[in-house]
Amino acid sequence: MYNVAIYFYLLGVAVVSLFDKKVKKMWRGERDAFRVLREKMDPHARYVWFHAASLGEFEQGRPMMERLRQLHPEYKILLTFFSPSGYEVRKDYEGADIVCYLPLDTITNARRFLRTIRPVMAFFIKYEFWYNYLHILRHRGVPVYSVSSIFRPDQIFFRWYGRQYANVLKCFTRFYVQNDISKQLLGKIGITDVAITGDTRFDRVLQIKEQSKRLPIVEAFKQGRNVFVAGSSWAPDEDIFIPYFNEHRDWKLIVAPHVIGEDHLKQILQKFEGKAVRYTQTTPEEAAQADCLIIDCFGLLSSVYHYGEVAYVGGGFGVGIHNVLEAAVWDMPVVFGPNNKNFHEAQGIMEQEGGFEIADAAGFRALMARFTGQPGYLEQAGSKAGAFVKSRAGATDRILSDVNL
Repeated sequence: MYNVAIYFYLLGVAVVSLFDKKVKKMWRGERDAFRVLREKMDPHARYVWFHAASLGEFEQGRPMMERLRQLHPEYKILLTFFSPSGYEVRKDYEGADIVCYLPLDTITNARRFLRTIRPVMAFFIKYEFWYNYLHILRHRGVPVYSVSSIFRPDQIFFRWYGRQYANVLKCFTRFYVQNDISKQLLGKIGITDVAITGDTRFDRVLQIKEQSKRLPIVEAFKQGRNVFVAGSSWAPDEDIFIPYFNEHRDWKLIVAPHVIGEDHLKQILQKFEGKAVRYTQTTPEEAAQADCLIIDCFGLLSSVYHYGEVAYVGGGFGVGIHNVLEAAVWDMPVVFGPNNKNFHEAQGIMEQEGGFEIADAAGFRALMARFTGQPGYLEQAGSKAGAFVKSRAGATDRILSDVNL
């Protein structure tokens, strides 16, 4: 049944690629993967294979790849992606020897791929469960590890109709999961080779903090004032916080929208009533006189957070919140919308009183009143957010010390 579904999916991708540029990139990239392997593979090397679905999973796997290269330079690293949003951003990543798409999980592709690369071990990051690749790896005796995985009762593996598919999980040599619930769920279906090691994302955000950039324009903009940083915001998020800062000019506002398009940028400029400037179109002198700085380029958000006193992470009024850890690592409270229930790190930071859920503009105003009106409350909440991140670091070392390298 699985293989029939895969071939129907393959046909669907081929058709959709005629009309969708993103799908077309994926379709071409998967077909081109074998050429990339032939050209770049060293037949005498021993490869460790890391697979990440997209950019978020790559960031989770990155600390492991870099630590592995540091501790065991005798291995070469193969990195594969499923999504263009991961591959197109990281196709030139220097921490891997080969970067390519993973061909779709047909029996033929899996056999050909694994016959070509012959990995000595494989790491699948978080939610990657490719039936044919995993069964062939197990048949060949290649150790396969699931890293930073997290399981919930509503997943197909734990439903009566998904028990047959759940057999794919038995192909893994060992699971390194984020929490005890995941371990318990796996135990109920007979999988016991499980270790609770936490989430490697905590290690990654600490790395990012250490590598943060100095941003002269943002420094000039701050002018020693309190700054509210809104990261990865969408229009519904901006409708919540922008009206507050139209009235409270004792704070400065930085907005780094999730979608950087001219229409969205114009909407933000129209909503904000004070002097607003765009990062790529301003100077330090102009930024110093502004009340709002709009980050209209990618790659700066993690460094921008350094200049804030309070962070807002967008997406909570839509499909789900974005990365709260990048903000919390800077020892400041993190605010987000209500769609956060399936985000383990958001739930954890709220439990530690460093994260705050708001449901509407009135709730946001009340929270800001607490931050500004209660002496020491803002600093205490920020310290708790930072402590939450630091206390959960170390998953990378725990995993690599357990793996037989």
